[in-house]
Amino acid sequence: VQLQASGGGLVQAGGSLRLSCAASGRTFSNYYMGWFRQAPGKEREFVATISWSSGYRYYADSVKGRFTISRDNTKNTGYLQMNSLKPEDTAVYYCAARLSAYGEYGYWGQGTQVTVSS
Repeated sequence: VQLQASGGGLVQAGGSLRLSCAASGRTFSNYYMGWFRQAPGKEREFVATISWSSGYRYYADSVKGRFTISRDNTKNTGYLQMNSLKPEDTAVYYCAARLSAYGEYGYWGQGTQVTVSS
């Protein structure tokens, strides 16, 4: 599966953005989907994951209550709604996919920059 992330941009603290992850090449509903982020000088970190049919969602503590992961399998697209953004959310955000519920993510998008100004 090929993934293309989009929707990043510059936003003020307290604002919102919605990231999209468009999938192609394989049946999107066969894949768990996740979002990760990498800030300058830091390692890539997990943000959120969603199961094949959206029945299971899990978030990093740092974004719980502010971010919502979702997907529309009819559109082969996943989303990350980000509200109440903070400067520490500034990072390149990546979407990823894997076939199983556990293990490594084997498919990655190219990343989209999110910058939150204070």
